[in-house]
Amino acid sequence: MKAILCGACGRMGRAVTELAPEKGVCIVCGVDIAPKPTPYPVYSSFADVREEADVLIDFSSAQGLEERLRFAAERSIPAVLGATGYTQADEELVKQVSARIPIFKTGNLSIGVNLLQLLAAKAARVLEGFDVEIVERHHNQKKDAPSGTALMLAESVKKASERPLEEVYGRHGMVGARRPNEIGVHAIRGGTIVGEHEVMFAGEDEIVTISHSARSRSVFANGALRAAAWLIGKPNGLYDMNDLLADIAD
Repeated sequence: MKAILCGACGRMGRAVTELAPEKGVCIVCGVDIAPKPTPYPVYSSFADVREEADVLIDFSSAQGLEERLRFAAERSIPAVLGATGYTQADEELVKQVSARIPIFKTGNLSIGVNLLQLLAAKAARVLEGFDVEIVERHHNQKKDAPSGTALMLAESVKKASERPLEEVYGRHGMVGARRPNEIGVHAIRGGTIVGEHEVMFAGEDEIVTISHSARSRSVFANGALRAAAWLIGKPNGLYDMNDLLADIAD
């Protein structure tokens, strides 16, 4: 499998680069706004890319999404989107372009985190009426809050619950008693925390907590490479980790 890696010189780009040979993936080139020495050529713009590839893997940021998707659509190659912080307009653009190419998009590329998502949805159905709180912890350089994974977890709980729920992002001051339709979402930033997510269901005299802790970025790099291999050959459309997990379960 030949891949083009966007965000090649960032933390996740370096993790993918390190893991790719072990997974039989050849990164033919990278794209990054701040090119640095790598085992392959890195360009500052997609306009300079001449290499052929089977898939585009994006670990950059939400900024410049249109250029990336246009490149992939023009080349007719599938795209794995691992960035977070997309706007509603970005989300609509992804949906539009997915009619032309296969796109894999998820708030977190860890297999374990996506299993956490499925378990949280199941817990929400079983523990109907419990108060739900989500806590995410990341390193002090992460720009968006809450994390895309926390939002993904909240959305899963909302869909699984029989009652209408809405997110409350942190609490401060005299907020009054907790409303039964809240999902508390809390972001912690500090040090070099790779990524930790916790979903707590608090009921009458009992608490159920489901959590996931990433100890290195290799778990996300592995998920990205696995998603890329899985996406090649799929019909045009928008896919996520639930689709990949469904195939694994089968």
